Amino acid sequence: MVQIKPLGKRILLKRSSAQQTKGGILLPETAQEKPKRGTVIAVGSSEEGVKVGDEVYFAAYAGSEVSMNNEEGYLILPMDEVLCVVES
Repeated sequence: MVQIKPLGKRILLKRSSAQQTKGGILLPETAQEKPKRGTVIAVGSSEEGVKVGDEVYFAAYAGSEVSMNNEEGYLILPMDEVLCVVES
């Protein structure tokens, strides 16, 4: 089992899955825009702005995509590319 620990002011997050349109239109996966929201999985040692489990929005084209345990949809990105934390 692979564990990824981000360094410095970076976070590891799992990108949220794409949503179906309100009209019920199903788009092929290649035509869908990737979600810009995710759940924080791990934080770097010097990061204090977010914690594991937080939902965040991040900038388009942010970070570097990585796979963990043969599963896609993970991103490592610097904290300055996180736009906000979702509070409910």
